[in-house]
Amino acid sequence: MALTMNDVDRFEASRPRLEAIAYRLLGSASEAEDAVQETFLRWQGADVDRIEVPEAWLTKVLTNLCLNQLTSARARRETYVGQWLPEPLLAGDPMLGPADTAEQRESVSYAVLALLERLTPGERAVYVLREAFDYPHREIAAILDVTEAASQQIFHRAKKHVAEGRARTEIDEAAARRIIDEFLAAATSGRTEPLVRLLTQDAVSIGDGGGKVPARAKAFEGALAVATFLRGLFKPSKAKRALAGGSPEVYATTANGDPAVVAVLDGRVIGVMCLEITPEGIAGFRNQVNPDKLERATRRWAAADHGEPLLNAF
Repeated sequence: MALTMNDVDRFEASRPRLEAIAYRLLGSASEAEDAVQETFLRWQGADVDRIEVPEAWLTKVLTNLCLNQLTSARARRETYVGQWLPEPLLAGDPMLGPADTAEQRESVSYAVLALLERLTPGERAVYVLREAFDYPHREIAAILDVTEAASQQIFHRAKKHVAEGRARTEIDEAAARRIIDEFLAAATSGRTEPLVRLLTQDAVSIGDGGGKVPARAKAFEGALAVATFLRGLFKPSKAKRALAGGSPEVYATTANGDPAVVAVLDGRVIGVMCLEITPEGIAGFRNQVNPDKLERATRRWAAADHGEPLLNAF
């Protein structure tokens, strides 16, 4: 049946929420957009006049599309070159979704998105719908075709798995900027000691180059190993400039709600480093340099003014 303009408007009103759900489920903005577009095609082919609650119908269709995608994604990631990390979303991106509560903000943090990779697709769906979007278990059960009791059990199991990861500390924008300034001063000092003092003893650094940009396949673990890597990363050299195609500008911002360092070359985002902050110090660096996962970040970056860079890398 042909959609009326009212039907299209009803879908478009739901699009931001659908994209935010899909991003949390898939960890990929481009795949989230594809899933939402496929949901629209299903909406277009449905007898919408017979759908009593469009929001529930659209959420069910989208969630099941994402569950299918997650199942196939697991097989693809077995052959992925190096470490797999989610696609980062820069400050202000509408796909970040609701941020009214601490749970909602944490659910889209880069560290938690990485932890969600440990969950089964079903656990991930229940966790996202409940924790980030406050769906009651009755509605989640209907979306996933399980009982309400099963939804509650799955949620408690998923939340326990996520809680076993490192506790995240919420900080405001001003505090995030201070942390970045202090980190960059230490990273460009040419010495490891200032960096070690900022890190937790079990700090880790993970990079995702997707086989297209050099990134170590194995994570750096421990404060000294991470500090040594970061000192070398920020040490200028002709080889690095040649590899990057120039000397990138480095900015401070937030990505997925966390303090982040963004490297920009000729208007193109070539790297996003997300910092995981705990009460004990910086516990993790997740570095996204796969160009396929930085296209949206580049578009978002070009649409806003970010002032002067903090430094030029390499």
